[in-house]
Amino acid sequence: MPIRVDRTSPVPLYFQVAQHLEQMIESGELPMGTRLDNEADLAGQLGLSKPTMRRAIEYLVGRGLLVRRRGIGTQVVQAKVTREIELTSLYDDLAKTGRNPSTTVVSFGTEPASDSLAAKLGIPAGTPVYVFERLRYAGADPLALMRNHVPEQVIRLSAADLRTQGLYNLFRASGISMRIAKQAIGARAATAAEARALGEKPGAPLLTMERSAYDEQGRAVEHGHHVYRASRYSFDLTLTGW
Repeated sequence: MPIRVDRTSPVPLYFQVAQHLEQMIESGELPMGTRLDNEADLAGQLGLSKPTMRRAIEYLVGRGLLVRRRGIGTQVVQAKVTREIELTSLYDDLAKTGRNPSTTVVSFGTEPASDSLAAKLGIPAGTPVYVFERLRYAGADPLALMRNHVPEQVIRLSAADLRTQGLYNLFRASGISMRIAKQAIGARAATAAEARALGEKPGAPLLTMERSAYDEQGRAVEHGHHVYRASRYSFDLTLTGW
């Protein structure tokens, strides 16, 4: 196990080990299905106590990166999806990283825009908008539950299109170029319905994202409320000084 710990660091030893293992899982060095040695052997390899190694493993089990199975031991499960904060779609990001995106359309229809939605989209209240909810998978793993509103005047949509393609792919195919978005990220506990859809327990942590996206003419083309499994998904930001 190519892990080195720094005993002079203020960072706890278990957390140093957990971070190294997480990096190895995310990079593919420890691919999905890899079985780890037992805790006593790992502790011996790294010169650590068994309780320290157990705590590192338990941390990664809690993060959803490892799973303990009776008769098999500790295995790597699918690495968390990490998404940079850019004006891209989840479908595009999953496809780009080889995560095999697929979609179940939970609901699809049209409705008149409410006052609050109309204000976000810059359209008159009562304007017809598509409203649809989709469950997005990474491979066989449910990852996100997404509810979107799109003005009918922007693009023609169907449930069949949304099952096979990402929303931003459909925008591009219609000649719509996305230029800017206003986005807010938060967190909350899963409702019972969300937990059932995402394969989580009620009350499990979810990441939330609300986004209004605009095209090159400054026209709002979509507004979305999305929730993501915190055990399988994270946002990645790069900050620079000036």
